[in-house]
Amino acid sequence: MKLIGNGSFGVVYQAKLCDTGELIAIKKVLQDKRFKNRELQIMRRLEHCNIVKLKYFFYSSGEKKDEVYLNLVLEYIPETVYKVARHYSKDEQTIPISFIKLYMYQLFRSLAYIHSLGICHRDIKPQNLLLDPKTGVLKLCDFGSAKHLVRGEPNVSYICSRYYRAPELIFGAIDYTTKIDVWSAGCVVAELLLGQPIFPGDSGVDQLVEIIKVLGTPTREQIREMNPNYTEFKFPQIKSHPWGKVFRACTPPDAISLVSRLLEYTPGARLSPLQACAHSFFDELREPAARLPNGRPLPPLFNFTEYELSIQPSLNDFLKPRATAAPAADAAGASAVAQPDHAHTPTGENAGASGLGGGSPGGPGAGGAS
Repeated sequence: MKLIGNGSFGVVYQAKLCDTGELIAIKKVLQDKRFKNRELQIMRRLEHCNIVKLKYFFYSSGEKKDEVYLNLVLEYIPETVYKVARHYSKDEQTIPISFIKLYMYQLFRSLAYIHSLGICHRDIKPQNLLLDPKTGVLKLCDFGSAKHLVRGEPNVSYICSRYYRAPELIFGAIDYTTKIDVWSAGCVVAELLLGQPIFPGDSGVDQLVEIIKVLGTPTREQIREMNPNYTEFKFPQIKSHPWGKVFRACTPPDAISLVSRLLEYTPGARLSPLQACAHSFFDELREPAARLPNGRPLPPLFNFTEYELSIQPSLNDFLKPRATAAPAADAAGASAVAQPDHAHTPTGENAGASGLGGGSPGGPGAGGAS
């Protein structure tokens, strides 16, 4: 076994199944005997093409007496969105816009599924988005902070990694909703477009300052929507910064439109994950000629189960791929692969054709399910 990740939760190893030779990841977590492991309970419920698969689990003894470890045996996926973004930033580039579409669409699809089950991930960040660079498949991992939210039941507000923490959490809300994941996902989209975190706060309070610099000071009503119990309203009045000036001039308008609908103070005003999937920013993926830069077909993006189609049926027609293929001459032009140098030149939702922007999203690495 090879150590590939560690943190406050425990450690992650890469290993190989003896009977098949398949690579796997084993997440080893110290078990508190007083509680059932929430991560295991949740992962046993989940079955989705954009969520890392739990294959087996087992318990093992620790070095100390009475120490028991839970071992989650997960499918192994070599990369993360974090590593890929860092690969590009080292070359002073951002991930090509078409890859951002491909990856973020799959994130929103995974969120639509878990949210429909009442499960909130509570730690959406680039490090928890696993990638297979060959197939373009993204899978959400690390359900160590996840919880089934029940309206009216209290939850801890000190949750989620700081840069991706929704404002209602900073305001100390304990009766929040799955929309905290939508905020986090909006932060990830913005980060991939910018090449750096959009709200890089040094502390909880500074995190709020960074948000206010962009969104402006929240109104009393917005604060009530985030946390009805919060009364310490003592912020300087700052106007919102135009979204068009937050991003580079070459950022597609529909990308900016999507981010602006995700990063709303009022949780209920944020798009649902399926509404995000149906947004025009992702229309390129629905084109008949769309494919990966290596010429392979896109990973499964529209293999919706009956259950998924029952989540928000009014959106189903918007989620389906375009059925009619373009005429031969047009299709040849539409499927031309854009190069990374031009990845940010589209200026509208139909610009950039339907060939997904070129360039390898980074070579294989030792990512994991941490």
